[in-house]
Amino acid sequence: MKLNYLFLFFFIYGHLCAQITISGTILSTNNTPLDGASVYLNNTTIGTITNEKGFFELNFNEGNYMLIVSFLGYKTYQKTITFTENTSDITIYMEENSEFLDEVEVKKNLYDEDWKYNLTRFKKIFLGRSKLARGCNITNEKDLRFDFDYKTNTLTAIARKPLQIKHNALGYLITYDLVEFTVKGNQSFFSGYAQYKNLRKGIRRKWKKNRQIAYKGSRMHFLRSLLNKELKKDGFLMNKFRRVANKERPSEEKIRFAREYIKLIGSGVNLSKTITTPKTTLDSAIVTLNKARLPKYRDYLYKKDISPDEIISFENNIPFLDFQDYLMVIYNKEPEEYNYTKGIFGSTRKPFDFQTSHVVLLNGKSEIDTSGIMVQPNSIFNEGYWGFEALGDMLPLDYMLQKK
Repeated sequence: MKLNYLFLFFFIYGHLCAQITISGTILSTNNTPLDGASVYLNNTTIGTITNEKGFFELNFNEGNYMLIVSFLGYKTYQKTITFTENTSDITIYMEENSEFLDEVEVKKNLYDEDWKYNLTRFKKIFLGRSKLARGCNITNEKDLRFDFDYKTNTLTAIARKPLQIKHNALGYLITYDLVEFTVKGNQSFFSGYAQYKNLRKGIRRKWKKNRQIAYKGSRMHFLRSLLNKELKKDGFLMNKFRRVANKERPSEEKIRFAREYIKLIGSGVNLSKTITTPKTTLDSAIVTLNKARLPKYRDYLYKKDISPDEIISFENNIPFLDFQDYLMVIYNKEPEEYNYTKGIFGSTRKPFDFQTSHVVLLNGKSEIDTSGIMVQPNSIFNEGYWGFEALGDMLPLDYMLQKK
């Protein structure tokens, strides 16, 4: 079964230019300084903690960022800001979180077998199933709560506190403020704010190597290569295809009727029986249910090896991802992981020597920041290999590949 991931993990986009400094004070609404509040630029390693006077200072490269402030018992503050020069005397007032203050004590049955099962599902989708994801450990799992709606087949998750994720494979401690997590059928979606910190001052050789592995072939790598016009040099190939409804598959209405009819008949119906020409309503229902296994859509490749100019446009020198139909992105410098082929296609085929991802624009053209990050991350939809790679394969947006 193919899992389609709409990745909305991050709300930050920045480019790397001149170094600037910002500073300010974090206060409660009654002007009390908040000592120990986290102040950071979302999905980067740039962050700090306020002192006893609520003071903070950050140093980073100029650009567009989302500034995040979090403090236990208060609503998370977030604001997208363009920083182009040194700024001081920023004052941010934090609002108390009444839902947190009114929260009742966790029930004893919260950590039952259902909770453990949902936690397993959560980690597979949120962290991923890759080799790098195995190095992730959520140290405060019991702050997670789950709710499963059987009527809609929907799993949701909330976290009482920001999740603390120790990534031993990449060498990061990730603080993730989970905003939303939903799994419905074979589609999943999660979003939040992430702060990265190195696990130690010195970066181990293993971490450097794994960070390069995570970067190469990633969406971040692709977008940066696209802007730099280095796609072929970096190992990327692009094709375009259309997706149309599969006419051989019955309509949802016919499938629903067939299921209800078989249910009325009861047990004893041989659904595997071969029927060439249906003669009864039961025969028709069996044929319909067998055809219901066919894919809903068929993909038709119509243009190979397209150039960057065919998927990118500019307005006032601002780049936009801009194309029709679906984009197929092939990265030919790394093979697929075995877990990818096992999880989606079954364990019957060997991993290919290349990785294939699909991209569709949800709201027409979408702006790309000059650092190679989508300004609106929820404006594109990923399938394939980029859908397989979850938080366990993600890097902070200020990561730069070291040139040899």
